[in-house]
Amino acid sequence: MKRYLVFEDGTYFEGTAFGSDTETIGELVFTTGMSGYQEAITDQSYNGQIINFCAPMIGNYGVSKEFNESQTPTIKGVLAREISDVVGNYQSEMTIDEFLKQEKVPGIRRIDTRAITLKIRKAGSLKAAIVDDLNSGLLDQLSSWQLDDEQLQKSINPVPTRFPGSGKHVVLLDFGYKESIVSELTKRSLQVTVVPGNTSLAEIENLNPDGIMLSNGPGDPTRHEDVLPTIVELEKRYPVFGICMGHQLLCLANGAKTFKMKFGHRGFNHPVKDIASGRIYFTSQNHGYAVDEASIAVTDLKIAQVELNDQTVEGVEHTKYNAFSVQFHPDAKPGPHDADFLFNKFWDMINK
Repeated sequence: MKRYLVFEDGTYFEGTAFGSDTETIGELVFTTGMSGYQEAITDQSYNGQIINFCAPMIGNYGVSKEFNESQTPTIKGVLAREISDVVGNYQSEMTIDEFLKQEKVPGIRRIDTRAITLKIRKAGSLKAAIVDDLNSGLLDQLSSWQLDDEQLQKSINPVPTRFPGSGKHVVLLDFGYKESIVSELTKRSLQVTVVPGNTSLAEIENLNPDGIMLSNGPGDPTRHEDVLPTIVELEKRYPVFGICMGHQLLCLANGAKTFKMKFGHRGFNHPVKDIASGRIYFTSQNHGYAVDEASIAVTDLKIAQVELNDQTVEGVEHTKYNAFSVQFHPDAKPGPHDADFLFNKFWDMINK
């Protein structure tokens, strides 16, 4: 069956339907990852977005829920040049087509993903609709559509969750966290309690943490301005480590500013330079906002890492407190793992 991707400017692309038999609207973004399609689809940082996969084929190793980054995906749709109907992996439980049907996510295959990527790179991230008919009534809502707080809130688990360990206790403030972050912490025997990002300072202190983790998450970081005073107090009392959204919030809490990028960073091949050591590592990234470099000059933060392609800020360290953050994902699954030593850095801070 034919299915169409219609942009807010009226242009459209034609392909073949797969996944759920539904129509949808979302922000269209692209990812350059050659693998990890399941992890991307279940990453809450993609909430409300249609993912255009640059890899020429996805789905060849199937889907196993063991590797989900969250229980339920909140993406709006999937675009792929081709998907594999034949799975070659003993761990696979289902095909990607079956998975998207189960999760009620529509997809389009046999669509020109390269042309779509070039369009986004030129115009920036655009709103788009996935429809089965170019006369669909859903297209009337395309120009006015926006990602609202109700949809974004679906990324956050409202119920605190405890992950046992034999070591010190980390409280993870959830803005749409990835399971891989918890995995890296528990791998180091740390106890982890995941709580909603807007949990009060008193409630956090009652949990007796030894360290604080600020998670990734979707959307504009300035919508979390209510948590900034809490972060200011937490960094004075505990070691703090922020990732992605957590990085942006740590910077905002200390007086820096953020901005929306033209098309963001999404993929596993982003080179980042560590300023102190000169070391360069490849990183997994998924964000549409970044920290304004000039605004850091008036804070107690210093820039620790930069992205080599566009020189955007990729990491900061606090000059007074044991707090640091990175824009990329050192917890990357399926990889790369160049920067997972940052969890050791956090562990050292906690155990001093």
